[in-house]
Amino acid sequence: MGRIRPQSSIKAIEEEPEECETTSSNKTAIACMINSEVSAVLAVMRRNVRWGGRYVSGDDQLEHSLIQSLKILRKQVFSWQDSGQTICPALYLQPFLDVIRSDETGAPITGVSLSSVFKILTLDILDLDAVNIEDAMHSIVDAVTSCRFEVTDPASEEVVLMKILQVLLACMKSKASVVLSNQHVCTIVNTCFRVVHQAGTKSEVLQRIARHTMHELVRCIFAHLPEIDNTQHSIVRRHSSTKIEVAGIDNEYSFSSKSENGSGPSEYDSLPPSGGFTSSSTGLLSHVTEEGMVIGDNGKDSVPYDLHLMTEPYGVPCMVEIFHFLCSLLNVVEHVGMGPRANTMTFDEDVPLFALGLINSAIELGGPAIRSHPRLLSLVQDELFRNLMQFGLSMSPLILSMVCSIVLNLYQHLHTELKLQLEAFFSCVILRLAQSRYGASYQQQEVAMEALVDFCRQKSFMVEMYANLDCDITCSNVFEELANLLSKSAFPVNSPLSAMHILALDGLIAVIQGMAERIGNGSYSSEYTPINLEEYTPFWMVKCENYSDPDHWVPFVRRRKYIKRRLMIGADHFNRDPKKGLEFLQGTHLLPDKLDPQSVACFFRFTAGLDKNLVGDFLGNHDEFCVQVLHEFAGTFDFQDMNLDTALRLFLETFRLPGESQKIARVLEAFSERYYEQSPQILANKDAALLLSYSIIMLNTDQHNVQVKKKMTEEDFIRNNRHINGGNDLPREFLSELYHSICNNEIRTTPEQGAGFAEMNPSRWIDLMHKSKKTSPYIVCDSKAYLDHDMFAIMSGPTIAAISVVFDHAEHEDVYQTCIDGFLAVAKISACHHLEDVLDDLVVSLCKFTTLLNPSLVEEPVLAFGDDAKARKATVTVFTIANKCGDFIRTGWRNILDCILRLHKLGLLPARVASDAADDSEASSDPGHGKPLHNSLSAAHMQSLGTPRRSSGLMGRFSQLLSIDTEEPRSQPTEQQLAAHQRTLQTIQKCQIDTIFTESKFLLADSLLQLARALIWAAGRPQKGSSSPEDEDTAVFCLELLIAITLNNRDRIALLWQGVYEHIAHIVHSTIMPCALIEKAVFGLLRICQRLLPYKENLADELLRSLQLVTKLDARVTDAYCEQITQEVSRLVKANASRIRSQMGWRTISQLLSITARHLEASEAGFDVLSFIMSDGSHLSPANFVLCIDTARNFAESRVGPADRPALAVDLMAASASCLACWSKDAREAMAEAEALKLSQDIGEMWLRLVQGLRKVCLDQREVRNHALSSLQMCLTGVDEMYLPYGLWLQCFDIVIFTMLDDLIELTSQKDYRNMEETLILALKLLSKVFLQLLHELSQLTTFCKLWLGVLNRMEKYMKVKVRGKKSEKLQELVPELLKNTLVVMKSKGVLVQRSALGGDSLWELTWLHVNNIVPSLQAEVFPDNESGLIESDQTDVGGSAYAEAGPS
Repeated sequence: MGRIRPQSSIKAIEEEPEECETTSSNKTAIACMINSEVSAVLAVMRRNVRWGGRYVSGDDQLEHSLIQSLKILRKQVFSWQDSGQTICPALYLQPFLDVIRSDETGAPITGVSLSSVFKILTLDILDLDAVNIEDAMHSIVDAVTSCRFEVTDPASEEVVLMKILQVLLACMKSKASVVLSNQHVCTIVNTCFRVVHQAGTKSEVLQRIARHTMHELVRCIFAHLPEIDNTQHSIVRRHSSTKIEVAGIDNEYSFSSKSENGSGPSEYDSLPPSGGFTSSSTGLLSHVTEEGMVIGDNGKDSVPYDLHLMTEPYGVPCMVEIFHFLCSLLNVVEHVGMGPRANTMTFDEDVPLFALGLINSAIELGGPAIRSHPRLLSLVQDELFRNLMQFGLSMSPLILSMVCSIVLNLYQHLHTELKLQLEAFFSCVILRLAQSRYGASYQQQEVAMEALVDFCRQKSFMVEMYANLDCDITCSNVFEELANLLSKSAFPVNSPLSAMHILALDGLIAVIQGMAERIGNGSYSSEYTPINLEEYTPFWMVKCENYSDPDHWVPFVRRRKYIKRRLMIGADHFNRDPKKGLEFLQGTHLLPDKLDPQSVACFFRFTAGLDKNLVGDFLGNHDEFCVQVLHEFAGTFDFQDMNLDTALRLFLETFRLPGESQKIARVLEAFSERYYEQSPQILANKDAALLLSYSIIMLNTDQHNVQVKKKMTEEDFIRNNRHINGGNDLPREFLSELYHSICNNEIRTTPEQGAGFAEMNPSRWIDLMHKSKKTSPYIVCDSKAYLDHDMFAIMSGPTIAAISVVFDHAEHEDVYQTCIDGFLAVAKISACHHLEDVLDDLVVSLCKFTTLLNPSLVEEPVLAFGDDAKARKATVTVFTIANKCGDFIRTGWRNILDCILRLHKLGLLPARVASDAADDSEASSDPGHGKPLHNSLSAAHMQSLGTPRRSSGLMGRFSQLLSIDTEEPRSQPTEQQLAAHQRTLQTIQKCQIDTIFTESKFLLADSLLQLARALIWAAGRPQKGSSSPEDEDTAVFCLELLIAITLNNRDRIALLWQGVYEHIAHIVHSTIMPCALIEKAVFGLLRICQRLLPYKENLADELLRSLQLVTKLDARVTDAYCEQITQEVSRLVKANASRIRSQMGWRTISQLLSITARHLEASEAGFDVLSFIMSDGSHLSPANFVLCIDTARNFAESRVGPADRPALAVDLMAASASCLACWSKDAREAMAEAEALKLSQDIGEMWLRLVQGLRKVCLDQREVRNHALSSLQMCLTGVDEMYLPYGLWLQCFDIVIFTMLDDLIELTSQKDYRNMEETLILALKLLSKVFLQLLHELSQLTTFCKLWLGVLNRMEKYMKVKVRGKKSEKLQELVPELLKNTLVVMKSKGVLVQRSALGGDSLWELTWLHVNNIVPSLQAEVFPDNESGLIESDQTDVGGSAYAEAGPS
């Protein structure tokens, strides 16, 4: 037993500290309130003559029972507070309810009683703790819904009606409303609706209040739906579990049995049941008592709720009844005739709008809870949606708008249960109405488009449409159609931009931005994997293991979409040649290699776009295989519980019925078999079905063929079908229904060839409901980009085109910004899904809007650009995309570079763009970063044609505007011009153009390569001869950028190098005069080598080989830049000498240095580099030794530069011999024998090249030859540590010593050089010295004799040589002395001895033969004893001393 909870207005009483006092105070307050209400009712009753007279007329007359009960209540109400017991609310409510029920009371009395009840309800006195609260609430509802009163004037009647509405609404909003039964809730709604219905003839205020109350009731009831458990008989949750028993409920609660509130004089009672409401909707509870009133068409829902369930506390049953009633209000329109007083509510708009508004409220509040209750869900899926489809095509924009709102709400809450319904709505309503070609008015188009845009703003809507419909072979491509619709609708074709275009654009961009937002959520595969069907599997049987797991459903829907696309291609082939079409599908594994009837039947059944004539011909063919296909085809239909004409309509929609009677017979036979198998109903056998089908086709032709003049009557039709049902007649009603169905609605035997969007008709709806039971589960897509790649590939082209056209036509800032947002979203998606072609298309489109690509016709393009907001926005967007999405731009780089070049020509680029971008990697803290300082190259080599030379860079342009030209006076710029310049400057800063190049190191390889190619392409191909200054400036700028990105990408130089090298090579080969371009090319190449050699040793050869281009420069170009080139080479070598390891690299360096040897200005720097390499041998290596020797020889022979340089060059050569000795020593110590031997051979070769080089300098006409001879002697004699092979010495004598001696004699005879005699003396001494030093080793060789004779031969020649026409005295003295020394040493070494007395010693004989020619007396001097016979002596001591004597004098 709970106590009564007081209303909050009696605050003072509640605040008493003690509970007993509080309770007492509460009771007192309630007693006072009830007492005042009784007084109010009695006061009004006294004003009435009937009640007032009876009250005062004599004590013998009893008072009326109504007054008496009120007085008793007044008496008791204060005594209850003292009794201590809790009061039952029914006791103090009853007197007021009696007044409300009484038909004797007038409207004012009834009104004030209703007010009293309303007051009691709203003060929260009636809560769930009250005693017998159920009885109290039930009695209130019963009394108010059966309210009777006399009407005195219309105004007071309306007041009572309003108060009835007020009290009923208060009942539902009360905390105690949960105790009401299902039936009571239905009665409340019925009563309210009756007031709404009858208020049509009353004032506008009552109409509005009545409708508002109805809305509030529906909202109040359905707000409880989410709280209800998922059981069929669930009730609204409540605190008390007391079971309520309500007796005496009968038909008075149903709308149909009591359509007036009383009898007698009440105008309200006597209102006719006007309108169609009672005729069409006989009440919420009518089916409790009347048979045949069902909620749905399907079996489980046709069972009505039993009476017991309706008396339980309210829950789902009453909601089902109310929802069904609301849906039935929409059906009314189909049946009601529009008479003059047919209904006070106008049916064209009011009734549907009112009903749709109530339904919308119910769905908004019921929300996802509806799916937990099958009967409610079934109403939504079938009856509601069927009506929405019908009203969706209404001419009223208001109705269409409300329908779209409901569908949007249904999508939000119940999309998983409404897959095919949503498809039908978009196909048959939105896609039809949003296009003018289907006859929709502009208002309809606008509402449909607004609805579509609302759907597009739901992030997952388009993805779910694609996954569930476009990727399902049995559904249409809703996503594709909607995307195309939005794109086309955004196109302003030959008309200015309208609100509709902007609306469609908003929808399109909403879809694109949804994709862009999903990118950050991951789960998209950047590598798009194509699908291939390896083998045949029945395409209509493909199933997914788990529709809620993306790992399963994503590949599944992609595979299904692939199949669907292939089927469409197959359909296209089939329409041209059925045989080839089937062969194509076999080739793609969609049909088996050996065709079977089922697979072909399913191809016909599930593939859109087939030529229905061809399908009909195939199915009607007498060929056995075709007959089998026909029966399999019929087997794909579900005719369960379908009328025969409905089934036939569905069947004949899928192909064109052939014209030949035999084919028609075969087709109808297959249909009849299938129909009888599934829906026998009243048919006796399949023959009956066949005959009746034939009859229907004939009736259809008869009724709808204009050539048939005499139409078949109903009686004719019934007569024609006698005795066909197994010998019996079919029911007349059945045939009559068929007859009228065919007459009213033609069966189209020539269906349209997939044109447009079909209208929804009853047979299609029935088919849809059948399909919805079998369709695959609805796939719910979360916020990850699973299918965005596929979707974006479909819509990207039309989207870019649409946004571009709108942007082109737009004139308002907000439209520009919308388009820009769209462009950026497209770029982001393209980049993330690696759709390079799409990004390129976008860049091409955007570049057109920058106005930079158009050869500007305006006088001052900079000002024009500053004034054009669209161009500036487009420019910033292009460069934003280039910076953010550059990785995936390919051919688009060309367009971007065109824009950059245009800005460059206008002098608008910051200097940093043209500066070395690689500097950023060296020193990122550049204070001038981003500041548009003057551009060092912008106009360095050119003057703008027809105008004074521009100041370079942005600030230069700006200052030029402010200056006054001395030659051509100009007015001061206006404020507008200054503002335009300022805007231009800000725009270029926002573009961050330099970042494209400075950050190129982060570009993906493919994009970087395309950027480099674009630069080469933009630079153009220089032609031999002169080119315009502007072209040259462009070429220089592009080359500068190319070099910058090359330096910035040193880690990926291999990627770029080939293109860069070829471009520079082309410039070198085609340039014949010094100019800025060749200067930039040559020094850029040197700079690349300087920068990259430290990091890319594996590319050192490649880089250095490229420097050979410098050697191929035209002579005039070389002369102009030789000194600077040498300085750059010097820097290169000094910084990287240790990194140049290959012979190839050094060969290039040596070639360049050799060139400088002949150039006056460059030779000093060149020799400096050579000295750096060769001094101390610090940078000499086997790889560069020979090359350096050759280069040093070139300097030694060069006649430019200081006089002492040749001698220094010779010194460098001579000093290098020590390196050979060191290498040889290291090799013997560190290497294996085989390797050491190999290196020893190499060292020998290098030594030979060294002495050969010196030999050549020995022939120089200047006195450096003597220095060279001395150095040569030093190199030939100081070789002890080299361990040169003896064979090499023979070579050395042949090609170095002997050749040099011979050449000197020849030179002496031809030229008259200074100090030639001294040279000959030095040469001869060198010969003697080297021969004697190596005598022991050489004498072991078999060819020693030949060598010795060579020595004697030269001495003989030198004995005879003439210097300046006469023999040299010094040589005459020197030769005998050297020869004698040599013979003595040979004797002492035991080399020259007579070994045989028989004359067979050739060395001995040949020696004296030659010696005697030179100095005949020498034999006697050397061999004074003139011994004969064999001499074998080993006089090492003598030999040693003799050898010592033979040293150079």
